[in-house]
Amino acid sequence: MSDPELTLAHPAGNIAVYGDSFFALEDVCALIEDEHVDRVIVGLPLQMDGTEGKSAKKARRWADNLTKRLKLLVDDDQSPIQTVPQVTLVDERLTTVSAHRLLLDASVRTNRHRPVVDQQSAVVILQTALDGAKEKKEAIDVR
Repeated sequence: MSDPELTLAHPAGNIAVYGDSFFALEDVCALIEDEHVDRVIVGLPLQMDGTEGKSAKKARRWADNLTKRLKLLVDDDQSPIQTVPQVTLVDERLTTVSAHRLLLDASVRTNRHRPVVDQQSAVVILQTALDGAKEKKEAIDVR
């Protein structure tokens, strides 16, 4: 999640997924409803050379399915979601490495990284997106 000013990313907890990540769609939609989310960032696990492999294709399918599920919720009169949040894919290469480094910098022992590294990686992905949007806006404002 981010702060209302869209400057700082912070962890919002984990959604447990056992097996196929597509089972998490309902939990993600519930979080979007509860937190009134208007934009979703999904990590895109590109290969180191920038090409898309199986994982990246799966992430694209997951993001597409999330968008379809959110459209169904918008069409449901009883859903609190009025508009479909924008779903954006962001390159997530090396975010796990960055997350481990941040945890080490915060004096978190390495044996305690496993339960929180995915959450910290999500924070890195969102912060990258927030910083990129801010830089893009500043570049536009300069003209």
